[in-house]
Amino acid sequence: MRIAVFITCWGDALFPGTGKAMVRLLERLGHEVTFEPAQTCCGQMHWTTGYRPEAISLARRFAEVFRDHELIVTPSASCAATVRTAYPRMDPALAGLRVYELTELLVDILGVTDVGASYPHRVTYHPTCHSVRALGLGDRPLRLLRAVRGLELAGLPAADECCGFGGAFAIKNADTSVAMVADKIAHIHETGADIVCATDDSCLAHIGGALSRLRSGVRAVHIAEILASEEGAGERAAAGTGGVPGRIAERMTRRVRRSEAR
Repeated sequence: MRIAVFITCWGDALFPGTGKAMVRLLERLGHEVTFEPAQTCCGQMHWTTGYRPEAISLARRFAEVFRDHELIVTPSASCAATVRTAYPRMDPALAGLRVYELTELLVDILGVTDVGASYPHRVTYHPTCHSVRALGLGDRPLRLLRAVRGLELAGLPAADECCGFGGAFAIKNADTSVAMVADKIAHIHETGADIVCATDDSCLAHIGGALSRLRSGVRAVHIAEILASEEGAGERAAAGTGGVPGRIAERMTRRVRRSEAR
């Protein structure tokens, strides 16, 4: 099957390893992967912060760049949700673009749950807000993780609670964001996992930033890297990059410790 990849601007700038892992995985499964070099941003950041004309322009450009592709996959639930749910509101002519988040492509379109991966770690899965509320991914990521050899899957308490990133929300509402990620980190620690994974690098940057500043030893890894791994632990190209600004790290640390003490 011929599949076009949408890497996303966030992934291209900060987490190129995620896109590479997705390509390795799809090619290992026997599919032809194509990349449109003209791709940029889907417009999500502009749309959610009120820059509507700019967002619409980017949406139309996205449709033009991928016009010759019937099947498009992205390692970002939030970007997939933007294309499928926000684009029709921007311009009705943009409805119906076949853009899938990676795990739903694997399970629903390619019909596979065992991708031949091996990842000997205790892993917990954080369902991001867009993956749950906009795409309705349900247990698709969990079904894929359960089939990974050597992986011990640990359930995450209060899994459906937001990590506090929310794009610009983390910047405009820093104190609330820090409190939310503190609760999320406390729940991650409860699982005893050494890896937390998700379908969005944006949320993982926020969570991973908090974990690295606490020197907790838990790493944030995109699910694509786990599914692409064939032996041992996958390495994250930018471990601990991004997330919580340094000026609020101290407050975040105090909140995590209070949350864990409850």
